[in-house]
Amino acid sequence: MPETTSPEKVRIRITVNDVAHDLLVEPRTLLADLLRGDLELTGTHVGCEQGVCGACTVLVDGAATRSCLVFAAQLDGTAVRTVESLAGADGTLHPIQQAFHENHGLQCGFCTPGMLMGACELLERTAEPDPDEVREALGGNLCRCTGYQNIVRSVCAAGQSMTAAKNGAQA
Repeated sequence: MPETTSPEKVRIRITVNDVAHDLLVEPRTLLADLLRGDLELTGTHVGCEQGVCGACTVLVDGAATRSCLVFAAQLDGTAVRTVESLAGADGTLHPIQQAFHENHGLQCGFCTPGMLMGACELLERTAEPDPDEVREALGGNLCRCTGYQNIVRSVCAAGQSMTAAKNGAQA
């Protein structure tokens, strides 16, 4: 349970992209606002602010979560991963990002962070999902530009690439 420090602030300890934070937050601060405003992680996009579009999807303890629907104070002791966690420190694209680039899985890019994080969750539990599994996993992420075919193709390609890299590292 988060420690209350005053009537208007709550202390939370949260790890975001492998960095521990000890923060005082207002009880009604949304995770999306904490990430974008306080931590300056603006890769998490805010679209509908009602949990419908999926643009604000992040991983909380490995589970895809709409950051516009969760109060930061609820996340004391959790680990959050945002789209900024995917690329390497040197700018090397994560296999999911590379697959979206190679397979034209993005157009305007607004939905992309949520799509990438939803794909990340899927690929961490299902190494090589089939197209129907991808559609099911990303069904709550809306895209107004692509028609989804290239997004599905991108996620499938990322799974194959990640499996090949893992098998190559084990050889």
